[in-house]
Amino acid sequence: MKLYRNGEIWGFEAQVPPSPDGGVVLGVDGGTTSTLCVCLPASRPLPQPLPVLSRAVGGCSNHNSVGEKAARETLEDVMAQALSKASCSRSSVRAVCLAISGVNHPSDQHRIINWLRLLYWEKLGDNEDVGILNIFPDKVAFYVENDAVAAMASGTMGKLHGCVLIAGTGTIAYAFTEDGKQARAAGAGPVLGDWGRLKRFSYVTLLLFLCKHGITDILAICSGYGIAAQALTAVIKAHDGRGPQTKLTKSMLDMLQLSSPDELIGWTYADSSWARIAALVPTVVSTAEDGDEVANKILCDSVQELADSIIAVVKRLRLCGEDGKETFPLVMVGGVLEANKRWDIGKEVVKCISKVFPGALPIRPEVEPAVGAALVAWNRYIRGIKDVQEEADSPQISVT
Repeated sequence: MKLYRNGEIWGFEAQVPPSPDGGVVLGVDGGTTSTLCVCLPASRPLPQPLPVLSRAVGGCSNHNSVGEKAARETLEDVMAQALSKASCSRSSVRAVCLAISGVNHPSDQHRIINWLRLLYWEKLGDNEDVGILNIFPDKVAFYVENDAVAAMASGTMGKLHGCVLIAGTGTIAYAFTEDGKQARAAGAGPVLGDWGRLKRFSYVTLLLFLCKHGITDILAICSGYGIAAQALTAVIKAHDGRGPQTKLTKSMLDMLQLSSPDELIGWTYADSSWARIAALVPTVVSTAEDGDEVANKILCDSVQELADSIIAVVKRLRLCGEDGKETFPLVMVGGVLEANKRWDIGKEVVKCISKVFPGALPIRPEVEPAVGAALVAWNRYIRGIKDVQEEADSPQISVT
């Protein structure tokens, strides 16, 4: 039987020594830019600091961005690399948690699980026969989630209870309850705001992006992309007299090595990729720190938008309790939330949230999201063992 094209990547297993006692778990944080897989021991209790056995990095694994074939090849490759570096084979794997952007529906979860179970096939010559390769043994437990799960778990040792705010190139707020309920909030905005025909073009760009990437990559006004887009809009408005003068004009032109605000339009639409626009955020922050009122207002508005996203999902799931004072973890992830000289957006968001929910416990994760995904796999695997043991220990009722 002919193997799937990537079958050779598992050739290292022939040289792998016997599996470690207790086996291992894998955690995958898959995004539009890159995919990271880490390997942890499945033993309990887990020692501190966490013993990350290996780490492997690959390309995009969002099937909405690169297609199913490329996405599944990336996932298989990073898992094989991680196991190879840890000197483990697939037989040692107990559970896998894949937290991947673009997973927004149960059908996405089933599709990815099928990639790793049975649905690898190729034509064998002209006779249309197919060869099926079972990538992982049936005993391996698979958990496929949105990438927000990995971010949440990175701050809570794998427990999915509380709220996570991700604010980087894009932004999203996710809330989780212990009984499995979830809620999320995110927004979207055009590239340069109301600028004649270009506004309509930006909406087309936005729609194409949504079709390609899925809801978890929708960018809100408070994201890095949104902050930078508002700054670009402010420069254009100041230039044509529709808005106040701002130091952003000089700082943006200097940063991009342009001579006139008119050139911003061509620069923006030459490549309006979200990461390229979001890369201008440090310029906005430094301009605000220099005392510019327009830049300062953009950041203040963004803080409120971020806080509103958190408030919405916390209220929806009643994480704060009936009186609004119950404690819950608030995990904060992303470059937008990192502190600068004087402007600390994350700190300002916490101030806003604390006024509404005094029980919110802000957490800055000390481990990366892929480790969070691995901890989700570990927790669920251990819980499954406990359930089996409890069932075995329960008294049996015989019927005569």
